[in-house]
Amino acid sequence: MPLYEYFCAACGGLFEKRMPFSAHEQKPECPTCHSKETHKQLSLVASRSTGGSSAETPGPSCRSSSSPFR
Repeated sequence: MPLYEYFCAACGGLFEKRMPFSAHEQKPECPTCHSKETHKQLSLVASRSTGGSSAETPGPSCRSSSSPFR
């Protein structure tokens, strides 16, 4: 079951809620103020790197000979 992030317009709170894919359009109740004025937030996906840092230059498959950014 995916974990969704929500914002409550009534109290300004943020919360997470596990809901089935089939219920993704439902507005869950805010756990703080019990309002149904909740809105799903855009979530970023976290992934674990296999090594290196994000500051490294891209690999050969990302480079283009016609690119002005070399």
